[in-house]
Amino acid sequence: MREGGAEAVSAEDESDWLPFYLRDHYAGASAGVQLFDRVASGHSDEAIRAEVARIRDEVSEDRSALGSMMAALGIRQVSLTMLVGILGEYVGRLKPNGSLLQRSSGSDVFELEALSSAVQAKSRVWETLLTLAEHDTRLNTDRLQELLDRADDQRERLRELHAQFLDRLIGG
Repeated sequence: MREGGAEAVSAEDESDWLPFYLRDHYAGASAGVQLFDRVASGHSDEAIRAEVARIRDEVSEDRSALGSMMAALGIRQVSLTMLVGILGEYVGRLKPNGSLLQRSSGSDVFELEALSSAVQAKSRVWETLLTLAEHDTRLNTDRLQELLDRADDQRERLRELHAQFLDRLIGG
């Protein structure tokens, strides 16, 4: 046992974490692309829809990059987790928003926040893979750094969209 009562994880157990971790992120990326699609077509602000569509295209490329890295590591993409992630995104559409027949401004705000959270999670996978790349030559550190930098840019663009929309919504 480790200090504090936690059991130590054997090296064999630790080697099993990566496929599950990457499949979970791939599933999240798949659901994220769908969420970006929904916001790009349904947000009440035309300029936000256009910018979210541009980011969606990048996010889709990022998901493909993750899939390529998984293949290089010998990890299959298809899993039950991916299906659950996609279904979860669809269930998220059923949330009550106080308006049965149209979108509410609250939904527009929440969805921009959800997009930002999705990009934040993507940043974490690139950071994790950068750390792993120090020990695994199958991963390209330059490409991972590019993907991390792009995620940072996407997060900043989403932050700006969120602030602009709130400013208009509040009347500032």
